[in-house]
Amino acid sequence: MTAIDEEPTRRVEHRTCPLCEATCGLAVTFEGDRAVHIRGDRDDVFSKGFICPKGSTLRQLDEDPDRLRTPMIKGDDGVHRPATWDEAFAEVARRLPAVVDANGRDAVAIYVGNPNAHNLSPMLYNAALIRALGTSNRYSASTVDQMPKQVAGGLMFGTGISVPVPDVDRTDHLLVLGANPFASNGSLMTAPDIPGRLRALRARGGRLVVVDPRRSKTAEEADEHVAIRPGTDAFLLFALVHVLVDDGLVDLGSVGDHVAGLDEVARLAADFTPEVVAPVCGIDAPTIRRMAAELAAAPTAAVYGRIGTCTQEFGTIASWLVDVVNTLTGNLDRPGGAMFTRPATGSPTTSGAPGRGRGIRLGSRHTRVRGLAGALGELPVVALAEEITTPGEGQVRALFTVAGNPVLSTPDSAALDAALGQLELMVSVDIYLNETTRHAHVILPGAGPFTKGHYDLLLYRLAIRNVANWSPPSVPLAEGELDEWEILARLALIAAGEGPDADPATLDDAMAADMVARAVADPHGPVHGRDAEELVAALGSRRGPARLLDLMLRTGPYGEAFGANPGGLSLDVLEANPHGVDLGPLEPRVPEALRTPSGMIELAPPELVADTDRLRAALDRRADDGTFVLIGRRDLRSNNSWMHNLEVLVKGRPRCTMHVHPDDAERLGLVDGATACVTSRVNAVEVPVEVTDSIMPGVVSIPHGWGHGVAGTDMAVAGRHAGVNANLLVDAGVVDPLSGNAVLNGVPVTVAPVTAPAPVPA
Repeated sequence: MTAIDEEPTRRVEHRTCPLCEATCGLAVTFEGDRAVHIRGDRDDVFSKGFICPKGSTLRQLDEDPDRLRTPMIKGDDGVHRPATWDEAFAEVARRLPAVVDANGRDAVAIYVGNPNAHNLSPMLYNAALIRALGTSNRYSASTVDQMPKQVAGGLMFGTGISVPVPDVDRTDHLLVLGANPFASNGSLMTAPDIPGRLRALRARGGRLVVVDPRRSKTAEEADEHVAIRPGTDAFLLFALVHVLVDDGLVDLGSVGDHVAGLDEVARLAADFTPEVVAPVCGIDAPTIRRMAAELAAAPTAAVYGRIGTCTQEFGTIASWLVDVVNTLTGNLDRPGGAMFTRPATGSPTTSGAPGRGRGIRLGSRHTRVRGLAGALGELPVVALAEEITTPGEGQVRALFTVAGNPVLSTPDSAALDAALGQLELMVSVDIYLNETTRHAHVILPGAGPFTKGHYDLLLYRLAIRNVANWSPPSVPLAEGELDEWEILARLALIAAGEGPDADPATLDDAMAADMVARAVADPHGPVHGRDAEELVAALGSRRGPARLLDLMLRTGPYGEAFGANPGGLSLDVLEANPHGVDLGPLEPRVPEALRTPSGMIELAPPELVADTDRLRAALDRRADDGTFVLIGRRDLRSNNSWMHNLEVLVKGRPRCTMHVHPDDAERLGLVDGATACVTSRVNAVEVPVEVTDSIMPGVVSIPHGWGHGVAGTDMAVAGRHAGVNANLLVDAGVVDPLSGNAVLNGVPVTVAPVTAPAPVPA
């Protein structure tokens, strides 16, 4: 056999899957630079071999012929054409200053999408781009699905990342509201193999209760499924609080000396008796009382609320009350309850003075048109379309998007779709020509998934176990590819006025130096007072996110602190442990994890106390007018709108259907497989009908993330499986006021069969 005939050398690389929050370990077999087989890594310290259908498709994603591999510039004819990197950056540098000079920095906006949470480069370098743009118009997917949880955690515990996660592996009782972890793999709860963990909970004699308008896969596997009227979780949770207080079941446990506001919470709960709440949420009073008693009686318990509790009219109140119940039952900050992580790279709950901080402020910024309050440094994305289309000072004339598809993922999508076409400049960092990026004047694609170093910087801050796992690049960048950090750095330098040819290494060096300076200036940190230049030099020859990650690990809670803690963590340690490093189960962290100004767990933050009046005023609502309410749903083979261009994940029976209860279908004349017209205040869509008793009467469900195949996109598989965009039905005028979060669940709609057209006479 000649050298030219030799088979490519096979090797196995261990990586963490970047496609959802579970962070499962993968064993990827390569032939040369091509992945040929993917399986779960049985030796991964966290996932132990588990893999879901998405994880096995990284090869298909890498080889997707529709994935952009070169920059694209839109011509005057509206058609995107390939360009060189220099041409693309020059186009941004030509157009951006004109917008800023004529209209100011706030004429530029930025939207950061959900995939950024799974990608180390933008997690670190988006901040540099945002600072360089200098705009107040900052938007992200957070105000689509999770901001209520972050705001509630911030008000109670001090930071936007102060989100207690259920200690699933040790709990005796788990109450799940508005979540379907069998499909989502966990959300704001990093837990690989969550199906196995929940089954293990039941196998050891624990109890799993799921509150959901739909009998989801998680509900099917539970000990009990409690059907609830969409959008009423806050009423149920307040009734649980009422029972705990009224029946003398409150026991604050180990955090008792650190809780403020118990009397105020008890006062607020007085009006929300189970008997008053039952007609609103559709759960009878005896069931509510029993649920409260079971939580209080369990040796350990945790309440977990997720997207269904966030994407509703009372999302922040519901998110707050989840942890009020955890606190009142003595399950906050104890093994088997709801606990705070101690991530290897550190977080706002591990830096600075322990036990006390600045807390969070709400409403320091407002949108220009409607005056909606911002939260945690960003504005509600429900306002983006009107900020573009409404003339006046501060009107958005340019938009940067980073790995986001808001045309499919945000409310009243048709309005945003139309608005994007009016921009003077749109720049998108994205790997697809999709429903959003088709409007971009310049598209800058990141490289393939195997070329990236990967560490789940954000997700390990919400993990049910403290772990650290680094995936170095498995293959080199292909000719003509750029790493995302270089793309974002060059954009930041352009925004800062340095021009299109500025070297991204200069910004990278500045970021490393700034991070080191802050580390040595922290009197509570492990390298306080050290020589900053010496520490920068000790980071060695690494560049980009790997260098910054190494610094964060070395100065984190388990770090080697540049020699001060021999045997501690560094990137070298993680590279020597390709299956990850297990740092142990979650441990109690109160009071040191708190960052509230008072140093206390604020059980009754004034902002939430005030918003309770709005909830109380809704107690007399009844759903008796014949209308339906719309909810979304998740699918294991999907992740929002990302994964629909991979045939292996969308083949089979259509999943973008409307679930409707058999009684409702019979009453309305809806037939399984036929088409229904669903109409809201803002729009109407036609969608295939799926009749199923898994949905409660009066409720219909359409999954989110679909609506592909529109003109100007280039995603062939997604176009063949287009589905409908459920967010066309969502009213951007309705928001959760404290968080600015979109209200995607509990949307009032009417439903009717689509009458087939009469046959044309011969």
